[in-house]
Amino acid sequence: MEKAMFGAGCFWGVEEAFRTMEGVKDTKVGYSGGATENPTYEQVCTDRTGHAEVIYIEFDPAVVSYEQLLDKFFTIHDPTQLNRQGPDVGKQYRTAVFFYSPEQEKSAKEKIEQLGKSGKFRAPIATEVTPAAKFYPAEEYHQRYLQKRGVNVCH
Repeated sequence: MEKAMFGAGCFWGVEEAFRTMEGVKDTKVGYSGGATENPTYEQVCTDRTGHAEVIYIEFDPAVVSYEQLLDKFFTIHDPTQLNRQGPDVGKQYRTAVFFYSPEQEKSAKEKIEQLGKSGKFRAPIATEVTPAAKFYPAEEYHQRYLQKRGVNVCH
């Protein structure tokens, strides 16, 4: 098993998109990239902890590649929006790839360069690529939030 972590706005819909991919063995929503230890949802929502809402993924690379995860990541959110996604505004909603290896870093940077040259987006890609920091799982009521409610999209 390998792991991946992405920030792409509100983590509920992001988790659902990855959870259902073949080869993804486990997903958890939570917080990473900030300074506060063991942050709560309420603290992260203040936009003062520095954390992003993230999805932590364990995946089988024999079934799904990291590059396929990156492809999914860049299709489920707008990577050109800085510190926001749709109606959600704040650094906690930033677009980010948190890499666990030099290979993941290289793949993420190459994908961003490729997408930037493709003309697919009208604005520059704002996705940050940064080493994976400690992952703090979100409160239980956030885990598989959409699945628990019988829906598969937020808005």
